[in-house]
Amino acid sequence: MTPIMEFNGIYTPVVTPFHADYSPNFAALEAVLERLIAAGVHGVISGGSTGENYAMSVSERLDIARETVRIIAGRVPVIMGTGAMLPSDSMALAMGGKDMGADALLVATPPYAVPTERENALAALAIDAAADMPIMLYNYPGRMGVNMGEEFLDRVGRSRNFCAIKESSGDINRVHTLARDYPHIQMSCGMDDQALEFFAWGAQSWVCGGSNFLPEQHLALWRACAVEGNFDKGRRIMSAMMPLMRVLEQGGKFVQSIKYGVTFEGIETGAIRPPLKGLNKDDKRALEQVIRVLKTTIAKIEEE
Repeated sequence: MTPIMEFNGIYTPVVTPFHADYSPNFAALEAVLERLIAAGVHGVISGGSTGENYAMSVSERLDIARETVRIIAGRVPVIMGTGAMLPSDSMALAMGGKDMGADALLVATPPYAVPTERENALAALAIDAAADMPIMLYNYPGRMGVNMGEEFLDRVGRSRNFCAIKESSGDINRVHTLARDYPHIQMSCGMDDQALEFFAWGAQSWVCGGSNFLPEQHLALWRACAVEGNFDKGRRIMSAMMPLMRVLEQGGKFVQSIKYGVTFEGIETGAIRPPLKGLNKDDKRALEQVIRVLKTTIAKIEEE
């Protein structure tokens, strides 16, 4: 079955720069988006957790998405994040994304409620019925509390709109299951330290927060594996990226590290909304060193 939308390449869940008073800094957002476009990313996600959606109202998220769509102006797809605790909020975000011209939706499990697979599927299908847009599912049981298991996938898979899944469970067996049993739902890497494995099992896309500040390096890994099929080169690039993966995936400071990485690379991202706090000086220095070594190492690999 041909998917309604092809997800192929690097998709950046975009950070939200803020002023000191926590209001969105749209000038900095434009600078981030233009930097990503210039680097060659294949799409952007507005309103994901990397963009601090959990600390925003629905109206703020819609304003930021609307500005993102305006700036991108059709150059790459814009995916509207709809994740929210209230189903009515998710629906408002989905319909707002449709009205403003977003290209697809990112649909997650409502957090904290711990729905059954049937309940979770019905919630996703309600968004599908109302919006009738391409949908990338977002499976992140570590944050949402439940897994998008086989019953869920069987139910939603009856609609062609559910054409991809960002898999962030960390369970490598899920990669095997998705590749083998659900080939009609495109598998997208959502667990950065497993990117090589995802590509080996046929994933063609990667939703990666680190591409906010290192887009060329994330593109290098995708290109080596998904385009060239050169997994020897891919392993070397992945090895160079592992220190960054450890910082991002295992340090408990994912959003803070992503935002500081963007600031370190020249675009001030400003404050972090509560309850999170920015990196301390030691964390900043450690991340800066990781970035420097990673860029130098991958540049040498690319020159060979």
